[in-house]
Amino acid sequence: MIHVLVAEDSVTTRELLVEILRSDAEVRVVGEAKNGIEALEMARRLRPDVVLMDIRMPVMDGFEATERIMIEA
Repeated sequence: MIHVLVAEDSVTTRELLVEILRSDAEVRVVGEAKNGIEALEMARRLRPDVVLMDIRMPVMDGFEATERIMIEA
């Protein structure tokens, strides 16, 4: 089972991505974040195998969030 965290500020896009991922029996979406700060906090707590990260998000963009997740989580 692959545990995935989806970080996307667009509700429509996030819901679509989650729906696509959940259609695979080998994938479990463990969290949904709407900005980089939420993604960082969820990655620390949930320890997903994969983070599907949007680049342009409010509060903290995907580049900074990815860098911090790689260092901290």
